[in-house]
Amino acid sequence: MVGSKKLKTTLLYILAFVILIIMVFPYLYMVLNSLAPWDQVDRKMIPTKLTLRSYEWLFTGGDDVVPRPWLRAFFNSFVVTLSSTLLMMVTAILVGYALAKLKFKGSRLINNIILFQMFYPAVILLIPLFLIIRYFGMYDTYWAMILPKAVNLWAIFMYTNFFRSIPDELIEAAKMDGAGQLTIIARIVLPMSKSITTIIFLFLFMERWVELLWDMLVVNSENMLTLNVLLAQMFGPYGAFPGPMYAASVLLTLPILVLFIIFSKNFKEGMQFVLK
Repeated sequence: MVGSKKLKTTLLYILAFVILIIMVFPYLYMVLNSLAPWDQVDRKMIPTKLTLRSYEWLFTGGDDVVPRPWLRAFFNSFVVTLSSTLLMMVTAILVGYALAKLKFKGSRLINNIILFQMFYPAVILLIPLFLIIRYFGMYDTYWAMILPKAVNLWAIFMYTNFFRSIPDELIEAAKMDGAGQLTIIARIVLPMSKSITTIIFLFLFMERWVELLWDMLVVNSENMLTLNVLLAQMFGPYGAFPGPMYAASVLLTLPILVLFIIFSKNFKEGMQFVLK
């Protein structure tokens, strides 16, 4: 009996290790090819030597062909993603708190509309949003990439459900001490929501960081391109330079990896609530 349990445990560890290798291998392959000499990219599984030529090519603007603003694109992606994520977090916290803790007429209707919109294909709204952006003169600006992404219904839904689990007695006690709603959110609600906030922040940041279609629609000038858009264009004129393409892909995934490592503890705690 004991031997059977040990065998099952061993098999589970082996299975987990195989799955881990399968999941990590694409990223490892991408990193190795970004560091490989150009004549070995996609030709050798493990390069015979490592070089930073692909990264140098990117940082100098790709001087082998028409120079492109790779560092500027990385900066644009960071600014747009961080700004959009913070706006989505703020709106989700305020709306989620209102729906969970404030009693007002129509709150249930608003909650049902949010649930309905979560299953509504977002691609249908691309053309109306694009026309609005053009009408207000925001085309080819940061605002065109930030403002339409300022509200995320999934984040509102998650915060609403989490805030409902916070005892009303804490809110009422704070009100009796003279605290306003914003003070309650800042000093009571948010400190109790660190884990779920980490989950929502990471998912929103990752979703916005890899956005491609909308950014391709609303920006045109090279100085406004995000890293995703520039990387997508690379498959055409830069098809002969796969090394820099892998290097740009590594840069694209690096911020997400760093954030996950930093917030891994809160991520695990938050996932326990999400999976309930």
